Amino acid sequence: MSHSALYHEETLNPQNPYAVKKLTRFLSSLGFQYSASDVDYTMILYDAQGFIAGTGSYQGQILKYVVVEPEHRGKNAASLIVTHLIKILMTRYQQMFAFTRPENAAVFEGLGFQEVATAEPLYTLLEFGYRSIRDYQTYLRRHKAHQATSNIASIVMNCNPFSNGHKFLIETAASENDIVYVFVVEEDRSVFPFADRWHLVNEGIRHLPNVISVKGGQYVVSGATFPSYFLQKESVDQIVEYQTRLDVTIFAKHIVPVLGINKRYVGTEPYSPTTQAYNTAMKRILPSYGVQVIEVERKAEGTDTENKPNYISATKIRRAIQHDRLSTILHFLPETTRKYLLSDASQSVRAALTARSGDKLIR
Repeated sequence: MSHSALYHEETLNPQNPYAVKKLTRFLSSLGFQYSASDVDYTMILYDAQGFIAGTGSYQGQILKYVVVEPEHRGKNAASLIVTHLIKILMTRYQQMFAFTRPENAAVFEGLGFQEVATAEPLYTLLEFGYRSIRDYQTYLRRHKAHQATSNIASIVMNCNPFSNGHKFLIETAASENDIVYVFVVEEDRSVFPFADRWHLVNEGIRHLPNVISVKGGQYVVSGATFPSYFLQKESVDQIVEYQTRLDVTIFAKHIVPVLGINKRYVGTEPYSPTTQAYNTAMKRILPSYGVQVIEVERKAEGTDTENKPNYISATKIRRAIQHDRLSTILHFLPETTRKYLLSDASQSVRAALTARSGDKLIR
């Protein structure tokens, strides 16, 4: 425990139900829904009378729930909380991120954070550390096609796993554009590890010379830009809505200009409310940055039990594996993915899926 003249800092013990309940009540009173299972670490700042003055948490390299009680704002409470978390995270990472409300961004900027993007009125994303979005832009420039054209498309995919639906969307874009950049979500919070997804995508697009695969890094549908993507969401709430706006704004401001992108392809979304919200955000935001959103009817294989199109879905594929019915969806898969799923290389993934009580991953 460290001390200052007005405050002292303590680490929350998530196994202490009284302490967790007390903090949850504090955050709830200020409009935040806290869950100890959503974070790796939480610190609490107490004032001289023993009342909670503020708190801060992190999950991975993302700061969360950095909140100061109104009476203590304008003092050094916020800087004590953020500095405490920075000291820990910078021993583990080269970079960290902070979600905060736009009106609180100045506190972080005063401690060296740089704004990445804002989705009014809920979110500003800031970053701190030895790496920044400029490093990601440098990576993109290294993979930029050296072809004089203004017919450049993009697709963002998780490919969990890579299916004939993904392949169809990429082939459609490739047939209509000179260059297509396929961004593969790099965050390793999906059932299929990124290394496997990356390999399957690259094997699946070998026949398309005008398609370039790029890694999404921390800035394309990641835990930093769009954490709700990785959660089961039955409905789209305000938090999801503004996270989609934030992720799309980052893409428009920081990625589109580097690669000269003027089209973004998406498949229609009959199943996932979160992805529907993402598509809506794209249609609202991207045209103002000179990017046309092109929605392609999702590929189907026959009809389902209700005589409706049997759309190819990564969720359907995962559920079939989970219930040991892989043979029923092999026609959803390109040859490379089929071979992978029938080989020992996917054994750990298949075992993890069959051990699950339910599929909690949207994509």
